[in-house]
Amino acid sequence: MPVRKLARLLAATLLVAASLSAQQPAQAATFEHPGVLVSRAQLDFVTANLGKEPWKSAWEALQKSPSASLSYTAMPRAVVECGEYSNPDHGCSDEREDANAAYTHALRWYLTKDSRYAEKAIEIMDAWSAVITKHTGSNAPLQTGFAGANFSRAAELIKHTYTDWAQAPRFADKLRTVYLPTVIAGAPNHQGNWELIMTDAAIGIAVHLDDRASFDQAVTTWRGRVPAYIYLESDGALPKAPPNSDHNTKAELIKYWHDQTTFVNGLTQETCRDFGHVGWGLAAMSHVAETARHQGLALFGAAKDRLRFAMEFHSRLQLGAPKPSWLCGGEPVIGLGANLEVGYNALHQRLGYDLPQTTTWVQQKRPAGLGRFLAWETLTHANNPR
Repeated sequence: MPVRKLARLLAATLLVAASLSAQQPAQAATFEHPGVLVSRAQLDFVTANLGKEPWKSAWEALQKSPSASLSYTAMPRAVVECGEYSNPDHGCSDEREDANAAYTHALRWYLTKDSRYAEKAIEIMDAWSAVITKHTGSNAPLQTGFAGANFSRAAELIKHTYTDWAQAPRFADKLRTVYLPTVIAGAPNHQGNWELIMTDAAIGIAVHLDDRASFDQAVTTWRGRVPAYIYLESDGALPKAPPNSDHNTKAELIKYWHDQTTFVNGLTQETCRDFGHVGWGLAAMSHVAETARHQGLALFGAAKDRLRFAMEFHSRLQLGAPKPSWLCGGEPVIGLGANLEVGYNALHQRLGYDLPQTTTWVQQKRPAGLGRFLAWETLTHANNPR
């Protein structure tokens, strides 16, 4: 081949390679902001409806909360130590409450445009980013998920709707180095709500950091854990094992499902533990799907059958239906909580599923308030078509 022709061919090859190289990072790094659990369109819808129910009562509850007060004072520390059931509790409750307060003030800022609330959210986050170095203790992974979920929501909302946060890079660095490595690792051998809550935090932090690799990893964890958390009869005689877990024989799976041996549509891995933890698991998996939806990924479509069966199954029993003798020895521990707003809105409002039991339970529990990694979801997600 003549040298000149070879040179032209080589140049064209390099040009194509350079073009592909230039396109891929831009595509890989693109996220919609704000886009962690809530979007601008969702909050604009809420703003336009604050004088109507159910948003009116939810808004009033937020404004009355101590977590929404301008006199709120953060309680940061360098090392947060959390044992089983937060015993010991060396900063665990303080960190969770401060993360809740930061997100509460971020929401109050957006819905009022009163900069004092943005500045309070920033004050709380700056206090923590100045000192936090690690989480220790047996509950450290779950604690990191609890706090990381609401801290990432607060940071996302402030960074992308308020113009003056000097220490935003420092807070982002703490999310990247103190929180993300723990929550992105998952917890395949723990109770399912652990890994789902950690994944909730992981996907929120990934979006805030424009970290596509961590986003994709969180989605992969979610795709594996959801079918291992909620049973469908199409799964076969036994529930699916969590990916990478040690629960992979019949005896191990039954023990992991708290000695339950009869499996029906909507039963969860923690049903025979207690409904409170089930509520956390369903809430966390819905949060992940909602954040992914804001980024153009339709995870609710993948989970719609498992999630709707689980919400209806547990809501029915929570509302007083007779407890079957085959279920948890006839004595399931109810206490579902106000955990279903995000999943309910996605399946009922957007996808059009009739969920009579869930509807009754959700409406009874409104307005949903604050709790560990949950905050004001009647306000942000009730009847929200956005």
